[in-house]
Amino acid sequence: MAKHKVHYEFPMHCLSEILYEYLATAEGLSEWFADDVVEKGDDFFFSWGGGPEEKATLIRYKPEGFVRFRWEEDEGTKHFFEMTITIDDITEDLALNITDFCEEGDEEENAMYWENLIENLRIKLGAA
Repeated sequence: MAKHKVHYEFPMHCLSEILYEYLATAEGLSEWFADDVVEKGDDFFFSWGGGPEEKATLIRYKPEGFVRFRWEEDEGTKHFFEMTITIDDITEDLALNITDFCEEGDEEENAMYWENLIENLRIKLGAA
């Protein structure tokens, strides 16, 4: 089944510099995204519950702006997941925007997956 792009936006109450560290480093990602994260160059190895590692490659980034990863299973496709920090020009409110790909019919499950992850991130940041 073909995957299609989905977007989510989550208001965050923290400094962009701190948030970026949780998005772009193995140490930060292991706090909320996966149980264990190992970084080897641009390759990140994620594991959950002692299961097998899943590899994602950091394919683009902008310091304190965004990170874009591609799962090993999506190599050779245009599929990726991206976490972008945005700051409103007027209100200076900070948001974390997620771009991901999911299969048709999996939108609700994918949204719940990200909502749970971001709630974990907010707790770690003390921004819940």
